[in-house]
Amino acid sequence: MTRPAHDMIPETALTWHRAGKGAALATVVQTWGSAPRPAGSQLAISGAGDIEGSVSGGCVEGAVVAEAQEAMDEGCARIVEYGVSDENAFAVGLACGGTIRVLIEPVGRDLPVALLSELVARREGREGVAYVVDTDTWERHLVGPQDAGLAPELAARFAAGKSGFEGARFVAIHNPPLRMAVVGAVHVAQPLVQMAQLTGFDTTLIDPREAFAAPARFPGQQIVTDWPDAALADHGLDAHTAVVTLTHDPKLDDPALMAALRSDVFYIGALGSHRTHDKRVARLAQAGFTAEQIARVHGPVGLAIGAQTPAEIAVSIMAQVVQILRKGRG
Repeated sequence: MTRPAHDMIPETALTWHRAGKGAALATVVQTWGSAPRPAGSQLAISGAGDIEGSVSGGCVEGAVVAEAQEAMDEGCARIVEYGVSDENAFAVGLACGGTIRVLIEPVGRDLPVALLSELVARREGREGVAYVVDTDTWERHLVGPQDAGLAPELAARFAAGKSGFEGARFVAIHNPPLRMAVVGAVHVAQPLVQMAQLTGFDTTLIDPREAFAAPARFPGQQIVTDWPDAALADHGLDAHTAVVTLTHDPKLDDPALMAALRSDVFYIGALGSHRTHDKRVARLAQAGFTAEQIARVHGPVGLAIGAQTPAEIAVSIMAQVVQILRKGRG
């Protein structure tokens, strides 16, 4: 699955530039108060006034577009600051005002096309990458989380997925899209993969039982009918991946859980009752996993919200996935 349109801002700017329309990238670099979009949020603006993305809840976009048009005409990057009054904030759904600073860079003038092209290529290849711009000298470069000599503060930003300033350098973090591997093409999986996609996850459905994994039951969904451990090995498991097992069948769930436990996926969940989970824990312990490792498995899967229907269970699972993603296990 490709990134959703709202996460294709550098790609959109590059496409507009290559089409001869002109383009600029606007990036939120700092926020105060109740600013609606975090640092790193981006808006692409074409020379014709087309836009994609956002840097606020709609209260400053018009001013940013006008500033971007001027930056493209002059070929000069700039940082602009906008204060959102309490009255305007309320009009766009905010409780109170705030302030944002926005970096505006014309593509092909201050922002080199080769650098933007490399950023787009690394994003397409699911590589984590940081775009670093020194706002004193306007020097720019890219750095990856595996690069030798990576500064600890940049490593921390990759881990947290948070953009921001390090001294005079603004660091825009571009981590790979989140992914979810769902094992078991059961009823709950139908709303779950849809909700995961709406939340920004690339989803892969795994089930060797072809009667369950019928494309007609999951229109447009990537379906893999290999055995779960082999499918997950091909899929790849990393810190941006969640694994959810739904089959209730140890022959299918256990190989997937074991593969997930041997990886650094950020979330592992398994459907089933408390009694089912107790038996699962015993099997995993017998397979050699420690109590600390097994504790990574959320079972029964999902937040305890009293969910009953497949859609409600899917809501509880997605809520727990997001909770662990944003707040950790604590």
